[in-house]
Amino acid sequence: MQNPVKIWRVLFAFAIIAIAVQQIIFSVFMPVIVPWPADLAASKPAVYIGSLVLATIAAFIIIDGKAHPAAIYLGLLFLLLLIIFHIPNQFLTTPNFLGSWANSLKIFALAGCSLIVASVLPQGGYTTGFEGMIPAGKYFLATTMVVFGAEHFIYADFVKNLVPRGLPGHLFWTYLTGIALVAAGLGIILNIKRRLAAQLLGIMLLIWFVMLHLPRAMASPRNLNGNEIVSAFEALAFSCGAFILAAVSKRNNIPVTSKVKARRK
Repeated sequence: MQNPVKIWRVLFAFAIIAIAVQQIIFSVFMPVIVPWPADLAASKPAVYIGSLVLATIAAFIIIDGKAHPAAIYLGLLFLLLLIIFHIPNQFLTTPNFLGSWANSLKIFALAGCSLIVASVLPQGGYTTGFEGMIPAGKYFLATTMVVFGAEHFIYADFVKNLVPRGLPGHLFWTYLTGIALVAAGLGIILNIKRRLAAQLLGIMLLIWFVMLHLPRAMASPRNLNGNEIVSAFEALAFSCGAFILAAVSKRNNIPVTSKVKARRK
């Protein structure tokens, strides 16, 4: 299990570092990181410092001995950004429009993925004091997926335009993926075939990364300060979190006697 998990962990860290690099390139905070206030979001010193902090914490996730606390701190950072910047911004602008909460939900899911990464790593001799938050990670990711799935039905006329042109039946794919997101999210939350739900969610998000997000990013790399590229890396990060959750769920489902035998070997 360790090799696949490490691959997804490294890819997750790479996705976060890539978002930080995008911010430095365009000298602006991406809406998923800091959407408000406008002066802060476009402040070069703040962008450079904030992006370096984000990239540094994510880079430590790649290092075996530092990965566990780094993943927890990254999750806490995302939660702080959600509380300090995203939620106030939403209530000051469009609190009643569910679609405008997309970036808030995304950073909530990124926090969840970070905690999921921490859940699969040995604690070692260093404790952050926030280890108790780790089990909540899967619920953060799953809740976001349920809401995004519901939005496939609420805003179907918009979502269907995101389906690749080569696929027939755009509305069909819109509803099907909406059902899949809701089912996967509820499976994780209610612990109904959690491992399978996480695996299928990871596969679906990875397919979206390849078929939907990468082509859009390549077609418009500089549109909205490279927002399409950031969306691609968000999808990759969510996919990595789902695959790691599936691995964690598999490990937790192994009978105790089997675990003892494995240790003896």
